[in-house]
Amino acid sequence: MPPISLGDVEAAARRLEGVAHRTPVVTSRTLDSRAGARVYLKAENLQRGGAFKFRGAYNKISSLADAERSRGVAAFSSGNHAQAVALAASLHDTTAVILMPEDAPPAKVDATRGYGAEVVVYDRWTQDREALGAALAEERGLTLVRPYDDPLVMAGQGTAALELLDDAGDLDVLVTPVGGGGLAAGCATAGKGIRPELRVYGVEPEAGDDTRRSLAEGRRVEIPVPKTIADGLQATTPGKLTFEVNRELLDGVETVSDDELVAAMGFLFDRCKLVVEPSGAAALAALLASKLDVEGLRVGVILSGGNVGLARFRELMS
Repeated sequence: MPPISLGDVEAAARRLEGVAHRTPVVTSRTLDSRAGARVYLKAENLQRGGAFKFRGAYNKISSLADAERSRGVAAFSSGNHAQAVALAASLHDTTAVILMPEDAPPAKVDATRGYGAEVVVYDRWTQDREALGAALAEERGLTLVRPYDDPLVMAGQGTAALELLDDAGDLDVLVTPVGGGGLAAGCATAGKGIRPELRVYGVEPEAGDDTRRSLAEGRRVEIPVPKTIADGLQATTPGKLTFEVNRELLDGVETVSDDELVAAMGFLFDRCKLVVEPSGAAALAALLASKLDVEGLRVGVILSGGNVGLARFRELMS
């Protein structure tokens, strides 16, 4: 039996109603012309906390027993999940302690602290964040809110696809970034649960193709920490639960270069007036770089986040 079902995603949507933003679906005739398809962009960069991660974090924390939630929560994240957990915890009047890499983008660290969380740093290149996060949670008696490998988190992320299909109508293809795989798993579960013929593709950075390799080998493959500007997609191996879902439901995984990520960010800024971080632009980057054959189709694209500071955005665009 799969870890999550369409019913789980629909239950998450009910918990999130009136709390999470129903983010807009953006279209562009220029983009349609470039892609040779009708493209619908789900702007999760405009979600609370600046990314889709709020959906999963809120669904998880709101589902905890009162006594468990009141003790506080912990998480490990390079930034977007950190902010999501911090915000969701504050909305439930509880505390959050977040383990973040020393080289996390300053804008993400500042925002996490701004939501009231305590930030504990570690070295992503030499230390195991999962082991550190589990030890931190146990030491302080906190509930660990994992960034992707949790059914409630996965179901929450899938609500983005529910909304997109509701707003855009029948789609032929859905494209989403892949880091640990929670967004892809949730969206594929929701999308194929509603429209079984829907094709769902994931997109990873070229340097961080752990899910693509894992799917090719039929088992979870571990790679070194990827060196890429897509800090939200630097997973070294797919989640155990997310891989179980994605192995069954994804129709493929493509990769994009850092240059292609920057080009997609620039296109979104120039043509759609949207500020999107490198990780958030991955799915569109694959489309703009003709990595997917979508000629004449109706295509949904998840823009997963927009947490990039002004200085970093200017640096990348230059």
